[in-house]
Amino acid sequence: MTPLQLVARPLLGTFFVSAGVESLSEPEPRAEMAGPFLAKLREKAPGLPYDDVLLVRVNAAVQVAAGALLTVGRLPRVASLALAASLVPTTLAGHPFWEHEDAGQRAAQRTQLAKNGAVLGGLAAVISDAGHQARIRALRARARHRRPCPVGSTKRSMKNAGQALGHKRSALSAK
Repeated sequence: MTPLQLVARPLLGTFFVSAGVESLSEPEPRAEMAGPFLAKLREKAPGLPYDDVLLVRVNAAVQVAAGALLTVGRLPRVASLALAASLVPTTLAGHPFWEHEDAGQRAAQRTQLAKNGAVLGGLAAVISDAGHQARIRALRARARHRRPCPVGSTKRSMKNAGQALGHKRSALSAK
């Protein structure tokens, strides 16, 4: 992991842990704000639960869990994918600037939407981690250039393993 990743991933992760904990502690205002968006979403996805508070809590739990994983560097690509999937509906439900009449509120919501877009860009960078792809290519190249084992080496290894375990004669040494 590069020094930049050592700093950037925990910053991204703690952003989501903080937001998720806040949503878990007070889900009702967020559920009320997300209500119109969730109503429209239920038209497209009829199986979606009707309990808006439950959906806010599930989203918050995903953000806390995946944010914690990203913060400590465990499964960063999977965690970032979960966070990105969580961030899109959160942003659309929480910052509909197009619905505000007041110019000040519209500008504030547009700023929040842009901020979440920037965070989504950071998550996309983690998901597409080019360094990860380079490591995979290096491992594949190393595997292609390994020398094959000599024909008799496996038989000798089996015989030596049997003797190390205390067997007087192995099945291979009898032949």
